[in-house]
Amino acid sequence: MPCLLLLVVLAFPRVVLVVLYFTTTYLQRAYDNLIVLVLGFIFLPITTLVYAWLVNTHRPLDGVNLLILVVSVLIDAGGLGGGEWHRRRR
Repeated sequence: MPCLLLLVVLAFPRVVLVVLYFTTTYLQRAYDNLIVLVLGFIFLPITTLVYAWLVNTHRPLDGVNLLILVVSVLIDAGGLGGGEWHRRRR
């Protein structure tokens, strides 16, 4: 079941962000400013979820946790730039 939940989060991160925002205070505890949350929703949704998870579980942002955050940024950045690579290839 946790693997299925992870797949849903990776496949539909913006839907998960909207559901979390309207049904819990999970994102509000991690982000004080709404503008940061909106920018995260638009540009880096997986990173927004990972950072909220790290803050809400009281994990320090160093070592392996920082590596997890960097990997989530790379996944988000890869999703943004992947279309450009395919377009230029033709």
